[in-house]
Amino acid sequence: MSNPESTVFPLSSEMQAALESAYATPPRAYHNFGHVETLLRHFDEVAARDGWAQPVEVRLAILYHDAIYDARAGDNEARSAELAVESIARWLPDAGIDAGRVADLIRLTARHGQLSADDFADDPHPDDARRFLDCDMAILAADDVAFDAYDRGIAAEYRHVPRWLYAVNRRRFLKSLLARPRIYLDDGFHARLDAQARHNLRRAVTTKR
Repeated sequence: MSNPESTVFPLSSEMQAALESAYATPPRAYHNFGHVETLLRHFDEVAARDGWAQPVEVRLAILYHDAIYDARAGDNEARSAELAVESIARWLPDAGIDAGRVADLIRLTARHGQLSADDFADDPHPDDARRFLDCDMAILAADDVAFDAYDRGIAAEYRHVPRWLYAVNRRRFLKSLLARPRIYLDDGFHARLDAQARHNLRRAVTTKR
């Protein structure tokens, strides 16, 4: 397992600039680089508490998981995974990074709300996969103000959808999360975050119109 010091992996200025440019295109209300920075804080907390089996690969997956984001498209995760692999080959060709693992983790984010804790039997590092996905879903357990800002941000990103249709689909998704026996895949995340996440989700589904 890793320690916090071993998870630090600075990017070159060129790689960082290209990554931040990707997150600014198109402009986004929630899935921007600020979202990535929040996930990196969760990453550091996991590193200090539990450790990561493959810290560099997980960190790169966090950095690139929403690099391609178009609310009208259905292949954002696949395209983000491709960009991550291309970027690793371009800027980190001799770093010994398992680019395939980075891509696999990113593609898993397309299945948020569909996976259970037992779905990782064949994963070489199942705890990494569970915790990576839970970091991305940790916003559901934020305080009321932060959760409401997230909810408004998602709505803004789907402003091209008629409001009534967006509200119906969003409420359906949030209710599906509430109906799951576990929102979080990792035992630690489940113990720490489940109650607050359910509180937020119940508030959200009762206010959607």
